[in-house]
Amino acid sequence: MACDLFDRPVYAQRKYFVQEIAGLDEAFDFLDEWPLEKRDVAYEAVVRACREAASGQRPAFAAREDLARFLKRNGKLASIDDMPPYLRGRTDRTISGI
Repeated sequence: MACDLFDRPVYAQRKYFVQEIAGLDEAFDFLDEWPLEKRDVAYEAVVRACREAASGQRPAFAAREDLARFLKRNGKLASIDDMPPYLRGRTDRTISGI
């Protein structure tokens, strides 16, 4: 399943929180929750892109980019800056966590 992970996560703005989408499984879960009345051609295209990536017909990073464009188009793309500081990955730590 490691090949189903994105090279970096996509962050989606939800009503009360920011959701990290790190791979195809989480992308499918997010897209399944998309409101029926908002499912349009762009929605169908991103679902198709994720399905093709899951079946190995296209790389996962391409599906990630399609998902990010879809979220941006719908005003739901969040950046890492939207995450609370205590939830952001810290780059100044060593492997031991100290």
